[in-house]
Amino acid sequence: MKELDPFVLLAVFQEMLGPLLWPLVALVVLTAVAFVTLLVSERGVRSRRMLLAQAIGLLGGVFALWVMATVSSSGFTDAGGPADWVLIALVCVLGAAGTAILVYTVAGWVGHGRCPLCAVLRPKS
Repeated sequence: MKELDPFVLLAVFQEMLGPLLWPLVALVVLTAVAFVTLLVSERGVRSRRMLLAQAIGLLGGVFALWVMATVSSSGFTDAGGPADWVLIALVCVLGAAGTAILVYTVAGWVGHGRCPLCAVLRPKS
């Protein structure tokens, strides 16, 4: 494989995630819309909330790798080519980034409620 073809990556994602792929894509789109709406309504990023969301995002990257290993028909030892390793790295990075954005967004929208996590993530005025 001399070129990185996005359709090859999509086919491998479909093979690894199976029926979970498209609900995850829908979750990504909904989270992105909610995140952008939150940024516009707050007129910027709240740094304390973002730092804590990034820390929680690292756990999301590990969780994404665990989900990938659980739902796929192969394990990490079966990764043979460069496309497999690129995809494993993408799963970890996208899981971490997606979790951080999801946590930041949920904490921003629920920030005025009684959620204990929201009390920690709420910016001080």
